[in-house]
Amino acid sequence: MIFTKHSNAFRWAIVIASFIVVSLILWKTYEFFQHFKDEERTKMENWSFAQNEIINSDINTSLELTLQILNSNKTTPMLVINEDGSLYSSNNIDETKLTDSKYVKKLIETFKEENEPIPVKIGDSISSTIYYGNSPLLNKLKYYPLALLLIIVLFVALIFFFYSSNKNATQNKLWSGMAKETAHQIGTPLSSLIGWTEILKTENVNPDYIVEMEKDVDRLKTITERFSKIGSLPVLEKADIIKETLDSYDYLKTRSSKLVNFDIIVPEGEIYVNLNKQLYSWTIENLIKNAIDAMKGRGKLTVEISQLENNVMVSVTDTGKGIAKKNFNSIFEPGFTTKKRGWGLGLSLAKRIIEDFHDGKIKVLQSEKDKGSTLQISLKRASQ
Repeated sequence: MIFTKHSNAFRWAIVIASFIVVSLILWKTYEFFQHFKDEERTKMENWSFAQNEIINSDINTSLELTLQILNSNKTTPMLVINEDGSLYSSNNIDETKLTDSKYVKKLIETFKEENEPIPVKIGDSISSTIYYGNSPLLNKLKYYPLALLLIIVLFVALIFFFYSSNKNATQNKLWSGMAKETAHQIGTPLSSLIGWTEILKTENVNPDYIVEMEKDVDRLKTITERFSKIGSLPVLEKADIIKETLDSYDYLKTRSSKLVNFDIIVPEGEIYVNLNKQLYSWTIENLIKNAIDAMKGRGKLTVEISQLENNVMVSVTDTGKGIAKKNFNSIFEPGFTTKKRGWGLGLSLAKRIIEDFHDGKIKVLQSEKDKGSTLQISLKRASQ
């Protein structure tokens, strides 16, 4: 998706236009509802006039039209109540229920809330009162705006989901491209460093220096491979997770502050998991570095590997400042960080590597303020 400088204005124009259209539809629906309600009111007033005509008629009065009006009501529920409170007649109501006086009283209250009662007069005195409710069609119609709003909400949600998915896909392509480009850029000076290392071997240079330089060159090779693989779908291979974890653990232990007390707990033997070694080691290093930062370079860090029948758990525990419970999920989101100079990418990258590439899970297992946290990776064991 290509975003131009006018895209935001265009989106807002669509939102405003949609809001205007929806408002007009709702307003017209309300007007139609009120018009239909007025029509029913007129119909019931005519019915009351016809009822009054029946009461005041004599043997010479023609009642053909009056009876036709009285029989025309096929849908609107109504009760005619005498002045003494007794039921005179009813229409479009189950007569078997009208024997219950409580039901009749409840029905009268309901009809009064829906429509204003209509008095039937004999001369100047009121002989009875008509209580009527909304017809089934009117009751259905009053829910139409709610159904329309629900459809609109679902439509907006669908657009938002499509937009978010499209945006995430674009961002993923961007990150993948940047990762591949970074790997390419690192490759050029790395090749030069390898050449200089070979030249230094022929000079009178302390061999220990050469060994350390080669370690760092190998490290740069690993970083280049990581960036290359994160930019595409990595290949998994069967590997011993204990060995791969120990390699990353040992590398960081020798290069971290001596004020950090490192400890590792692993079961005996080998545990095989389908891994991409470079990306898995990147994840372990991110978790360990994050733990060291949480302790401000001083405390105890424990890496523990445990196993169940089908899963392997790798836990990293620190004695740092802890994580607020409300942030248990947020810490894995891109850009989330509590550090003044942090980018908030380490844990989000770890989540992507474990969950998207290795079909595993990563979570905050437990945390307590000023006492530390435990982050746990769960991976499926490889089939034998």
